[in-house]
Amino acid sequence: MAGRRTLGRQFGWLWTAYVVSAYGTGFGFGAFPLIAVLVLHCGPAQVAALAATGRAVGALVAVPLGPWVEFRRKRPVMMAMDLVRCAALLSIPAAFALGLLSFVQLLLVSVATAAADIAFKAASGAYLKSLVPPQDLLVANGRFESTTWSATMIGPPLGGAAIALFGPVTTVLADAVSYLLSALGIRAIGGTEPQPARSAAPRLRAGDLLEGWRHILRHPVLRPLFVNSIVVNGLIMAADPLMAVLMLGHLGFAPWQYALAFAAPCIGGLIGSRLARPLAARFGQRRMLLASGVVRACWPVGLAFVQPGLPGILLVIGVQLGLVTCCGLFGPLLSTYRLENTDSELVARTLTAWSIGSSASIAAMTALWGLLAAATSPRTAIALAGVLLLATPLLLPRRERAPREAADQAAVSLT
Repeated sequence: MAGRRTLGRQFGWLWTAYVVSAYGTGFGFGAFPLIAVLVLHCGPAQVAALAATGRAVGALVAVPLGPWVEFRRKRPVMMAMDLVRCAALLSIPAAFALGLLSFVQLLLVSVATAAADIAFKAASGAYLKSLVPPQDLLVANGRFESTTWSATMIGPPLGGAAIALFGPVTTVLADAVSYLLSALGIRAIGGTEPQPARSAAPRLRAGDLLEGWRHILRHPVLRPLFVNSIVVNGLIMAADPLMAVLMLGHLGFAPWQYALAFAAPCIGGLIGSRLARPLAARFGQRRMLLASGVVRACWPVGLAFVQPGLPGILLVIGVQLGLVTCCGLFGPLLSTYRLENTDSELVARTLTAWSIGSSASIAAMTALWGLLAAATSPRTAIALAGVLLLATPLLLPRRERAPREAADQAAVSLT
């Protein structure tokens, strides 16, 4: 058996920083909905509004961040965004200890962390492309993806136990500390980073803000992948706060049971991410990207049938296992394809545009589904999201054409 591929010391530090922050995020899984439900006694509409507003306003704040990140060294940006997230999250346990925690503060922290997340992802994607040879991008993205799912598998049960023992804001504190440690890990990467062009520009131009969107919308394969991704992510995430309300409120599950039901299936994401490279090598990267994109849409409708007790937990685990296995396979394939088909000087703007579109879609659908759940029931809204997901494979690209071929055909059609 071939040895594990080594990507170098600098990638090792980057991956270490990601591991720390990912496990902190996994430990704090669902912290905001839990605090909203258990501490502030919010209903489904407020819980959905919390998730939607943070993402929507965070995406709006992040609009100028793409070109701002593009024309700056990426490591300082990544460290700054880690520290922003750390400071924002630390304000929650501080306010809770003083008896001042409010729904408005949760909203403000959600906005700050959402905007910082978008900027961090844009910077880290651009930095990864400059750090790792093209032939190793899928390996690197597979390791990040497997880390995400292993952290999601291990972190939430530990977080649920910590909440039961030490209180509802414990995991938020741990998540904040993880971002501080991540910043220190990124600083330890060392080495030199070239100064990007136009870093000293006095102000951003409108064209800089839109260039990432233009690249996505002009590319014959990235465009349908983008549309499919934002719709799928929006529908999946819209159901998340409603599942918290349904399971913790209506069905009476304990927080640790809720966390376990969503954490245990993450072994599937770990498996899927590990299979991405060998399956792509055997069947083709694009074929596996499309196949996993189709199959992942088939699972979430099953969440509408969750019942109290052990059968309900087993149903959630089974549905989530199928979903996250497909997502674990799809994620690194998509990330690699996106980096391979984006010029280095456009990566940060393209990833920012992609993240903004995803966040805006999730925010809009979460808000809409919150209203739907308030008008009907959480179960009805979850069922509708699952049914609509069954149609999303129609949004995937039918066949791949090179951007040059597409441009030539467009030029012919205009003559």
